[in-house]
Amino acid sequence: MADVSETELSEDKKAEIELKKRQKRPWEDLHKSAKIGLTPELPETLGFYDISAVRREQREQPADPSLTRFISAELTRGYFLEHNEAKYTERRERVYTCMRIPKELEKLMTFGFFLCADAFLYVFTLLPLRVLLAVLRLLTLPCCGFSGSRLLQPAQVCDVLKGLIMVLCFSMMHYVDYSMMYHLIRGQSVIKLYIIYNMLEVADRLFSSFGQDILDALYWTATEPKNRKRDSIGVIPHFLMAVFYVFLHAILIMVQASTLNVAFNSHNKSLLTIMMSNNFVEIKGSVFKKFEKNNLFQMSNSDIKERFTSYVLLLIVCLRNMEQFSWNPDHLWVLFPDVFMVVTSEVVVDIIKHAFITKFNDITADVYSEYRASLAFDLVSSRQKNACTDYSDSVARRMGFIPLPLAVLLIRVVMSSVKVQGALSYTCVFLCYLGLVTLKVLNSIVLLGKSCVYVKRANMEDKLFERPPTAPSSAGKTPGRADHTRCPTPSGESKMEPPVTPFSPPPSSSVTAQPTPRTDLFPPLPTDPSPAAPASRPPTPPPEQPAPSLSKEEEEEEEEEPQETSKLKHRTPNKDLLEIDRFTICGNRID
Repeated sequence: MADVSETELSEDKKAEIELKKRQKRPWEDLHKSAKIGLTPELPETLGFYDISAVRREQREQPADPSLTRFISAELTRGYFLEHNEAKYTERRERVYTCMRIPKELEKLMTFGFFLCADAFLYVFTLLPLRVLLAVLRLLTLPCCGFSGSRLLQPAQVCDVLKGLIMVLCFSMMHYVDYSMMYHLIRGQSVIKLYIIYNMLEVADRLFSSFGQDILDALYWTATEPKNRKRDSIGVIPHFLMAVFYVFLHAILIMVQASTLNVAFNSHNKSLLTIMMSNNFVEIKGSVFKKFEKNNLFQMSNSDIKERFTSYVLLLIVCLRNMEQFSWNPDHLWVLFPDVFMVVTSEVVVDIIKHAFITKFNDITADVYSEYRASLAFDLVSSRQKNACTDYSDSVARRMGFIPLPLAVLLIRVVMSSVKVQGALSYTCVFLCYLGLVTLKVLNSIVLLGKSCVYVKRANMEDKLFERPPTAPSSAGKTPGRADHTRCPTPSGESKMEPPVTPFSPPPSSSVTAQPTPRTDLFPPLPTDPSPAAPASRPPTPPPEQPAPSLSKEEEEEEEEEPQETSKLKHRTPNKDLLEIDRFTICGNRID
């Protein structure tokens, strides 16, 4: 009997608990029986829906769902974008970035185009004058007396080598018949010409990447100090390799120009259309790849070089066509639509490619101003007295643009297209040369002024006054040789005092403690604990701290560093734009 009474009491307690629950939330049973449905539009009180609102909703709407209710719900359904504000703000910024890309990209392209034009005009204007000065120095040595260990300065030796290469290659190009090459290419089918043009583009990049290495090897072999152990094959083999390379590269560009000329002169313009569509294929191969800032910088330099080369090829095609039509000005308007189509396709493809690359890789449009500042830094640093390379060679290494083969081909085409006879003709040629010199000087002045502005905006002017690190073994050498063995780099790896020049402030505490540049573009320079100590001396630990167990090994490593700086070695790639090796063809290699 006791057990039965206990079970009855427990059942009564359970019934009371269930009744209390139903009194608190009497709509649960309704919800479970599917008589009504809870909607998020009901008013809430501390997380619980109001039962009166449920009953009101039940009275207003019929119990069974209908198509009318569904359509009305779809038409009146609302949402709030502000609940995901960060995502939509990011999407809007991407749209604004794509809208800014054409302007910023064309600024970089325009600056790079005039850099290439300056290096290209240098070959026609100032290089002959520099070669003439070097020859006059050689001729006047017996009269003025010989002083020093060099007949010519390293820069003059490089100028003479460039002049000899151009003269030999130009004489060899006379044996290449442009008309025969044009008709040979014209006899091929359209598909063959399309494949040939693609192969020529690849070969041009390969020639550019390896050609500057051949020229640099020749320059260094010819100007290497005599008292240093040499491991080269000699100047003459390197010179023959350079001549052979420039000649082959000039022929390759001539075949490119002939193929483009055939496309211009075809009746149905199918070949020209196929060649222009090849530019849009480039978008497919570039847009869907991962790009860092350095890789995008390399591709931008390559696009600058390709655009300038295409403009020179169009000039060659126009010269050949105008010669065939006896320089009739009316034929120039016939060529204008095709030229406009080629130029427009280049610009449109570059804009689309860079816009989507920056979108997919979350790169802002401000990065192109950084690229422009880096190119400007190359120009300004090449004008210093302790520069390790000529400006045209710096542009060749940075963009992959080598002006010698293109200059040889353009001289060959101009000489075959324009007949110079009589004193008046030679006078016109001399006036044209003076005009080119004037254009080169004005272009250089404007570029130098713009470059100084860009460098100052990027807070990079302090890096221009960094003295290159010198090894102890080079103390007994002449300053010219010491500067030639090591090229100053704006890497900021070691803190050096600025040289005292009329254009630089005297060394003081404010100059020695260099101001920190922009952290988003350049890494902060390492600071030594004792500014007066030389860069090669290891820092001394504080007296209250015991010397670590690895101090001897660290001292040995620090003592070996000056010896390693006297040797040319490859540096590891860094993320800083200024850390990219100047002896790497950045325009033709994507890491």
